[in-house]
Amino acid sequence: MNDGTDATIPARSRRQAMDWSLVLASQGIETAIGAPDDDRGWHLTVAASDHRRALDSLREYRLENRARRWLRAVPGTELVFDPRSGAWVVVLVALHVLDAAQWGHLRAAGMMDGQAVRAGEWWRLITAVTLHGDLAHLSANLTTGFVLLGLAMGMFGPGLAMLGACAAGVGGNLAGLLLYDAAHRGLGASGMVLGALGLLTAPSLDSWRAGGRGKPLVVRGLLGGVLLLVLLGLSPHPQTDVVAHVGGFLSGLALGGAIVRLPPQRRQSRWTQRIAAAICLGLALVAWGLALRMGR
Repeated sequence: MNDGTDATIPARSRRQAMDWSLVLASQGIETAIGAPDDDRGWHLTVAASDHRRALDSLREYRLENRARRWLRAVPGTELVFDPRSGAWVVVLVALHVLDAAQWGHLRAAGMMDGQAVRAGEWWRLITAVTLHGDLAHLSANLTTGFVLLGLAMGMFGPGLAMLGACAAGVGGNLAGLLLYDAAHRGLGASGMVLGALGLLTAPSLDSWRAGGRGKPLVVRGLLGGVLLLVLLGLSPHPQTDVVAHVGGFLSGLALGGAIVRLPPQRRQSRWTQRIAAAICLGLALVAWGLALRMGR
């Protein structure tokens, strides 16, 4: 491959050159590994006509590996945990501290209030998911949510999982709006946490298409999800918002089923994840912007 029509791609080490050569081979790009000489270090040689495609393939490979560095396999299961759910924990803690410093101003402006929502303050459906009544309430949701949301991120990707769980939390609040009277008030991320559980349960439903062999997986997956819903979301405590919990779980189940049906390449695309994360963040910022402006 030294006829003057070749191009070189520098590598930092022999290991990187070998890894990259395998990546390019998987894309049907012929390559040769070059050892260090007087002019250059380790490198790959490819045909000039394949140079641009080779660079694009290596760029995709680096981006994918950067995302995979966050993922941790859960021993004894097929699940993967993404610790970036910790960012959600930090945001909710910061909001709780800020609310405490302002003597409940954020709660008053953003909590779920059926009468206010019916009057047009739709943003409360979103802002209420980020607020908590006290430290015990916050701690209970964060400890469970960190795990369930991290598992959902490992399954669907961080952007889609966050958007799906947030939308499920809003779905839980919508269920409360429909089933409670106008005087109902509520707040908390419980609907979102149970929405993440719904997301995790959803892929088992897709096993139904496998016919007789898939039906036992559907039954086991649904039973596992429902049992966890009972354990986590149907507490006999009088302040437990059962409607929001069940509504969040069912919303997550429906949204997860829709996400599973997306083509794998589109679902796993970094742009899909970025767009989903941007939508989630944008909705939260708009909702809180309206809440704070109206709450002055």
